Amino acid sequence: MPYYPQIQTLGDIARYHGSHRPDATAFVFQDRVTDYATYNRYTNQIANGLIAEGLKPQARIAVMGKNSDWYYELLVGCAKADMVTVGINWRLAPPEVSYILNDAEASVLFLAREFLPLYEQIKGDLTCVKKVILLEDSDDALPCFAQWRDAQPDTDPDVEVKPEDVAVQMYTSGTTGHPKGVMVSHRAFYAANEVLDRSGEPEEEWSTWTDQDVSLNIMPNFHIGGTGWALIGLYAGAKNVVLGEFTPAGCLQAIRDYGISKLFIVPAAMQFVLADPSCATTDFSALKYIVYGASPIPLPLLKQAMEVFQCGFIQLYGMTETIGYGTYLPAEDHDPNGNPRMRSAGKTRPGIEVAIKDAEGRTVPNGTIGEICISSPSNMLGYWKRPQATQATLIDGWVHTGDAGYKDADGYVFVQDRIKDMIVSGGENVYPAEVESALFGLPGIADVAVIGVPDDKWGEAVKACVVLKPQVQLSPEEIIAFAKEQIASYKVPKSIDFLEMLPRNPSGKILKRELRAPYWAGRERQVN
Repeated sequence: MPYYPQIQTLGDIARYHGSHRPDATAFVFQDRVTDYATYNRYTNQIANGLIAEGLKPQARIAVMGKNSDWYYELLVGCAKADMVTVGINWRLAPPEVSYILNDAEASVLFLAREFLPLYEQIKGDLTCVKKVILLEDSDDALPCFAQWRDAQPDTDPDVEVKPEDVAVQMYTSGTTGHPKGVMVSHRAFYAANEVLDRSGEPEEEWSTWTDQDVSLNIMPNFHIGGTGWALIGLYAGAKNVVLGEFTPAGCLQAIRDYGISKLFIVPAAMQFVLADPSCATTDFSALKYIVYGASPIPLPLLKQAMEVFQCGFIQLYGMTETIGYGTYLPAEDHDPNGNPRMRSAGKTRPGIEVAIKDAEGRTVPNGTIGEICISSPSNMLGYWKRPQATQATLIDGWVHTGDAGYKDADGYVFVQDRIKDMIVSGGENVYPAEVESALFGLPGIADVAVIGVPDDKWGEAVKACVVLKPQVQLSPEEIIAFAKEQIASYKVPKSIDFLEMLPRNPSGKILKRELRAPYWAGRERQVN
């Protein structure tokens, strides 16, 4: 990745490439093609429009819609006005959406039309949203985005923005039942490029980007895998092809139509692409690298993918709190016949440190299991309005991931288990506390524990272990239907086990490891 010292904030991305590569294509989305000069102008207009709304620096601006070029216009437009973009997970249930909007104190909401019914359902519960702008043309009373944007002056707003200011606030599932807003600075998104440039170390081929690259953006923008990946392509001045949402057929069509050279995907989605009938007739010759994350890649899937795609594969390990940066597994370590390093999450890059620490915060020797902790210039600033949660996760500059693992003599990190009760299903993080809190709202449930169990399709599946109240009869279908009204569908249990009682220790804590044990028996590690 080239390092541009002129780019100090996200707004500088549009300024720099708008000046140096004005006619180059920044985005392709459906029938819209936007060059970098136009991108720079649009982001100026958005910034001026937000300022004209009377919003102050660091105001939170919410966006709820599927992927589009407009999201990335808003992202950088907000950055130029020193405001903060809050992407809303459109898969969430209405109570979850209203919680995030209120918690973020978002005063303006940019909303896709398809989610207007959801907004109508929750608008009475919103405490801060003063204006809603639809992301489509419409005859509604609500203003539409393109008209609102185009009515603003296109001069640079010239607002002072510091690299350390918050640029993006992303919500992650919460260990205590509510999601937390991860505050990410402008600098976090390009800090790794700066460190690598100063290190003098040669850049590896997989991370080398040029303005000739064509990047495919298919992961949702409310995740770091969506927003972070797009910002990599934008920083490099590449062409960025955006799909509204992931479909195997759409992904393959984009590869055929645009000569995609790099893309980011989760293993579950990669499996769907390989299963699509059109995969057999797709030309992958332009594809250089597939970067994947959220979970390791199963060996049979890797073998099939290497045979079909004929490109390099890179695994990234990190979390929203580190904007996805932590370790990487190089292409040369991806062996279709398997090797010891294939079971690892890889090694670090310049400027990033990983330490394995015990409960007292002491680094343990190689080969010893402890908590994986990451020190990086891309680490979050903290959790929005959650000082105690910040202090528990960000300690002396180290993000404590909640993953248990060890490091070998060569510096490769092996993830073995989770210290926090998190489930990763299809690349989405699910915290049992959220699901348990939702299920406790069903009157017939006396006790419940939610665990993750192995799943060949999704990596892990959500299972609820339920104790019913005396004389109560509930079917799994009734419990699942109730959960769907409260939480996002990917968090809803896929299966229900009924128990007479849950195993607990003397202090009353549920022994989830005991509940999980039968499902994970015979497996080398307790994550999938």
